[in-house]
Amino acid sequence: MKIAGATINQIPMDWDGNAHNILEALNDAYKQEVKILCFPELSICGYGCEDVFLSDWLWEKALKTLTEKILPNAPKLTFTAGLPINFEGRLYNCIAFCSEGEIQYIIPKQNLARDGVHYEPRWFTAWDVGKKDKISLNGKEIPLGDYVIEFEDYVIGFEICEDAWREDRPANRLCKRGVNLILNPSASHFAIDKSLSRQDLVVSSSQKYECTYIYANLLGNEAGRMIYDGELMIAKNGELKFRNELLSFKNYQLGIWDTEKDHSKIADPFESNPNQEFRRAVSLALFDYLRKSYSNGFVLSLSGGADSSTSAILVAEMIRLGIEELDLEQFLNKIHKDDWYGELKAEKEVRKIIANRILTTAYQSTENSGYATFESAKKLANEIGAIFYHWNIDDEVKGYTQKISDNIGRKLNWEMDDIALQNIQARARSPIIWILANIKNALLLTTSNRSEGSVGYTTMDGDTSGSIAPIAAIDKPFIIQWLEWAENSLGYKSLSYVNSLQPTAELRPEDQSQSDETDLMPYPLLQKIEELAIRERYSPVEIFKILKTSWEGDQNILKPAIQKFFKLWSRNQWKRERIAVSFHLDDYNVDPKTWCRFPILSSSFKEELEELEKTE
Repeated sequence: MKIAGATINQIPMDWDGNAHNILEALNDAYKQEVKILCFPELSICGYGCEDVFLSDWLWEKALKTLTEKILPNAPKLTFTAGLPINFEGRLYNCIAFCSEGEIQYIIPKQNLARDGVHYEPRWFTAWDVGKKDKISLNGKEIPLGDYVIEFEDYVIGFEICEDAWREDRPANRLCKRGVNLILNPSASHFAIDKSLSRQDLVVSSSQKYECTYIYANLLGNEAGRMIYDGELMIAKNGELKFRNELLSFKNYQLGIWDTEKDHSKIADPFESNPNQEFRRAVSLALFDYLRKSYSNGFVLSLSGGADSSTSAILVAEMIRLGIEELDLEQFLNKIHKDDWYGELKAEKEVRKIIANRILTTAYQSTENSGYATFESAKKLANEIGAIFYHWNIDDEVKGYTQKISDNIGRKLNWEMDDIALQNIQARARSPIIWILANIKNALLLTTSNRSEGSVGYTTMDGDTSGSIAPIAAIDKPFIIQWLEWAENSLGYKSLSYVNSLQPTAELRPEDQSQSDETDLMPYPLLQKIEELAIRERYSPVEIFKILKTSWEGDQNILKPAIQKFFKLWSRNQWKRERIAVSFHLDDYNVDPKTWCRFPILSSSFKEELEELEKTE
């Protein structure tokens, strides 16, 4: 028979839209003679419902959507769909096994995801291994629990996302119960290089448990922060039979394997290339955020530096990839611009025209801005087609500083007021760029990266000001090399300007030769300390001992750099609490609303840094 997994791009609590996507996939699968189709975890309500899961009405609405909108209109094939179910006063993350127009079984998740970006135990209860029961739904008794299901030639068991990643996983027991088909409906967030570990899990599981294994993941920027790559895989007895291309701009994809013909259909390796993954993931996230928020486009303060240039390129790539996959008409339809199609369909430079309509940039100079960054910003905006404005904000800066000088009785100066004079420039840019975003009903992109976020090298209500922060979860060294890759591999020749510049905030007078690395430390060292401190959770002394043997640069800067990092990290938690909505892109980030929580007030590692000072 033909068996399949489906990925779908859902929106939390979009009952009609989510049901429509499921039915579209079901009808497509039926036309292709699929017998059983596995949808992702919590696919009916959306995985990202957050604390609305605690409301009784939500699970009831999800069930009603399945029984009244999906099942009566579904074609005659067996499928599984994810939804929350309340049983005996507790909420469970479940899979409904549906056949012949009815729910036949409900299988709850046994292991809840509780690390990093996951908070499942806040909403759900883990189901006890081996427990079987029944639940009365709409007047019918339905088996609920740790069941295996006989379906034609298969005995089916389930591992729901996190289930498969535990040492004591359900598959260890399912294989002893005669299961030869394991379905894994997942909501596994995107992270660079993560796909390879998933593929290893699926292939090795099919071999170890002598079964067919289907993995189906959610797709897209579902709820604002998490990106799902929509991975579909089917493996049997250690051989990969199907694998799709990831990060699709479509509403759904099917992954079908015909067990009789046994022809494998494996997409070319998803360019297991962090640069490509970053490009595609953020482009898709921006696309989904734009259309799901019904915004008219993006506004960006384009400084000519690496971070804002990266953000601009990613919007341009969103347009390129969207049109390549969907075609022009569908792309415009999805961003709610159907009326543009008639005039654009015959245009040769259609990508630049669209960029001109949905991306507005502005170079906001001060007396400390350099001509090189202006040229960098202007050349890039022109190449991608974005609107480019240039205005000077010295009058605004002088107005603010003069008011303070008049009231405190002295003129501000760089020796005494360095931080204040830097910050007011960044802050003065914020109100005017917000006006532009409001006029256009557009999303204001803020451009802080993870390296800046970890040490607070950013001006609150200045360069952090915006609707979304597309690169806040990625480090500066990655961005610098990504721009070089984008220049050479994606064809953005104007990036030669930014790639020739040293990263700088351009907030101090030119004669002070300000640079980011002078203010902080070498970016590669900052990145290494951040990884060890935040991802690996090592203490200052432990980090010093590791870097003493692994850091190839100047050993004399190690202690001062580690001390600076921990002091700035603890001092600037309040800034990280106010990071604009950011996309999770790596195996860790510093956003407390997703991955890393830290007290706003703390000892600032006082004792630990004293121990570091004494360490040889």
